[in-house]
Amino acid sequence: MRKYENYLRGKDSLNVTTDSRKVVPGCIFVALKGEHFDGNDFVEQARQAGAEYIISGENALAELQDLARAWRRELGLPVLGITGTNGKTTTKELCAAVLSTRYNLYYTQGNLNNQLGVPLTLLSITRAHEMAIVEMGASHPGDIKELVEIAEPDYGLITNVGKAHLQGFGSFEGVMRTKAELYDFLLAHNGTIFRNADNAYLEKMYLSACKASGLSVERSVSETVCQAKPVLYHTGSMPEGTHLVGGYNAENISAAIAVGGYFGVSEEDALAAIRAYIPSNNRSQLMQTERNTLVVDAYNANPTSMTAAINAFCLSACKASGLSVERSGSHLEAVCQPKAVCYILGAMRELGEYSHTEHQNIVNMLLERKADKVLLVGNEYKDTTAPYPVFENVEALCEYLQREPLSGYTVLLKGSRSNQLEKAIPFL
Repeated sequence: MRKYENYLRGKDSLNVTTDSRKVVPGCIFVALKGEHFDGNDFVEQARQAGAEYIISGENALAELQDLARAWRRELGLPVLGITGTNGKTTTKELCAAVLSTRYNLYYTQGNLNNQLGVPLTLLSITRAHEMAIVEMGASHPGDIKELVEIAEPDYGLITNVGKAHLQGFGSFEGVMRTKAELYDFLLAHNGTIFRNADNAYLEKMYLSACKASGLSVERSVSETVCQAKPVLYHTGSMPEGTHLVGGYNAENISAAIAVGGYFGVSEEDALAAIRAYIPSNNRSQLMQTERNTLVVDAYNANPTSMTAAINAFCLSACKASGLSVERSGSHLEAVCQPKAVCYILGAMRELGEYSHTEHQNIVNMLLERKADKVLLVGNEYKDTTAPYPVFENVEALCEYLQREPLSGYTVLLKGSRSNQLEKAIPFL
């Protein structure tokens, strides 16, 4: 990385592109190679267009990551890393809304949270920024370790852990081990961890990371901590007046308030920022069409988030209908039969050998709740006992909705991004 020190010294910002068509004088062009393209074919074109620095060759991605790490060190500003199975993008957006009330902040745009997205995020930070939030995603063991070694966060937050990308992780335990790589890095570098004290999985991961780091673990009446005490927060409840849908967002909001409080943002100012935040990108969005009310959460789905979405949707529908709900264990589960609700659920991807079981579990949930109307998208549901219509793809669903339009329903749209359920919105 020292080879970049002289080049980066004194610069206020960088203009990095991996698209030769977007090369402008003074920018950095990175010639990446993919399955259907090779940026190395456009190196000369980029040079003629005025690229100031060109990264090319077989190791272009690794070189890009080295450059990003060097730029992060050159800037030296505090970085908050966020990962988790569900809610990491929403939590990132909420933390950004809160911290932006006090700091000139840069944060991951969209979901640029992988081995390419994280370095591009870091390289978009300028010297004028005072702080950064970097979202980090994972689908295989070691992914978070690789990303934290690029971003080198000073602070970290794992939203939760659940059943996602099981095909890549191999098991739920594999998910936990990989996400905990953020804790490992922070404990090894005297960083600060924000942790939901109500999440037993996160506590287990934290204590395991402490032991692995050689830190002593102490048990008291109320909690178990190691020498590097985390900043704890609780799940709490949904505050009134937000634009977020679903009680599962309570922990995301509590995380943002805790982060804000640590960095000097009052709870009052944090709540005001959260209430002003309007979700987009098909995440926890409430939409009103001419005929129906839509709850759109169609950016991604896994067994954990699908279960939470169904529970929250059913609970909300029960309350809206004035029907009673019962407490089961530590969670509210709707046991009423709300009318005029429709579940449009897409298949959950990358579950490997767990796919059939997890899709059947979702079908069982719907059967237990005596769902009024259910439309399923994806061949994964065809092998289940679902007594509901199953459509091969969203196009087939749209054709059905044209023939048999819904009217007067409250509709949940939830599925993996590959289902593209948002295409059904114009037909609802």
